[in-house]
Amino acid sequence: MMEVRTRFAPSPTGFMHVGNLRSAIFAYLIAKHYNGKFILRIEDTDQTRKVEGAIDFIYNTCNLCGLIPDEGPSNGGAYGPYIQSERLHLYQEYAHKLVEMGQAYYCFCTEERLEELRAKAEANKVPFLYDRHCKNLSKEEIEQKINNGEKYVIRQIMPKTGLSVYNDLVYGEMTFENKLLEDQILLKSDGYPTYNFANVIDDHLMDITHVIRGNEYLTSTPKYNHLYDAFGWEKPIYIHLPMVVDYDLKKLSKRHGAASFMDLYNNGYLPEAVVNYLSLLGWSPETTEEIFSLEELIKVFDPSRINKAPAVYDVKKLNWVNSHYIKKLSLDELVKITLPHLKETYDLSDKSNEWIRHLIEIYHNHISYGKEIVEVTDLFFKKDITLDEECLEFMNTGDSRKVVNSFYNHVKNITDWTIENIVDSINKTKEEAGVKGKNLYMPIRIMVSGQMHGPELPDTIYLLGRDAVTDRLSK
Repeated sequence: MMEVRTRFAPSPTGFMHVGNLRSAIFAYLIAKHYNGKFILRIEDTDQTRKVEGAIDFIYNTCNLCGLIPDEGPSNGGAYGPYIQSERLHLYQEYAHKLVEMGQAYYCFCTEERLEELRAKAEANKVPFLYDRHCKNLSKEEIEQKINNGEKYVIRQIMPKTGLSVYNDLVYGEMTFENKLLEDQILLKSDGYPTYNFANVIDDHLMDITHVIRGNEYLTSTPKYNHLYDAFGWEKPIYIHLPMVVDYDLKKLSKRHGAASFMDLYNNGYLPEAVVNYLSLLGWSPETTEEIFSLEELIKVFDPSRINKAPAVYDVKKLNWVNSHYIKKLSLDELVKITLPHLKETYDLSDKSNEWIRHLIEIYHNHISYGKEIVEVTDLFFKKDITLDEECLEFMNTGDSRKVVNSFYNHVKNITDWTIENIVDSINKTKEEAGVKGKNLYMPIRIMVSGQMHGPELPDTIYLLGRDAVTDRLSK
């Protein structure tokens, strides 16, 4: 049986979008499920879009998420180099070989001529297809133009009749009319290959067995396949993934709340939780289980269970998954992902390390991601609180006022400000006011925190401090 080899081939154009990361996760899981190899390849042939430092972000993201490549730019391998700009001689060699085989041709058309053709196609409301103006140039004409220093590209000769048919693991049999295929450019005038051409050359030379990518490439795949056929090479297994969309079923963008992985990481999302969540975008296990470690995902990942339907990126669901992982953190780990956000937002200069750790600890089961600590703890850093309608309505029922007055009288006399003495004051209030449960705790919580729900009430009161508590109760 052949060794399964998958690849993740991002372009270094900025931070890694969650859609790209999902492709990497699926490629990794498929390789590891079949005891194969996961390869990282950097596709930097479009030098105009290359962003400084983006390659480091790709490495960092893969490492943080546990998607460690078996081969790649940082650790090498038998199929290197793994950065496309270091493989230009290969693309040039294979492009010229296709010309010699009669499967491609030199095209000397200027950009001005191509623009005229595009304008004509637009006026006639038909798709633009190159008219093969240079396809039948004689050998002498080609040599003369090259000797004259005329710029050229190399185009592949596409079939113009019949159908292109291929099978995709997710979408089944795909059929396209060949008359719609343009003679695609393989090698640009600057000597760099096009994305489509470099992909096929590299996937073949690196023995890639399974190509996992977004379904936007479904219509491009016939072009890839005609290249495989021209060289007489075996085609890989195609696995096209459903698009990741927002709630309006539009392609995910940062504008619609999508984030790069590093945005999520910097906001206190845990890499293992992000991997867990993204693995469920467009794929489902046989069980109803939703929390998986990477090792568990490798065992259960069956590519035949990838869905065709668009996958909705749901921040609430991501938060739900991440909260499971947050709860498993030690206090030290929790402090690590929350404290930077507290420091950035609030003045902690008068707070002891013990106070800060206690504050973070009581919200351990109340936050979904690190930065959320800022939002839920604002009641400890503002002088005045305001009550919403729901709080006011509750305060105007039953013995709420009586409870608050009783508790105020007990708590203001505490000389040793400890949780034990605060609990004692609550118990005295319970006896004096003759109430218990919600009718006891809710009025106190509302008046000291401005909220109807929150962490343990004695801890909240302790951390607020006697001055803040008595001030709020007296109002």
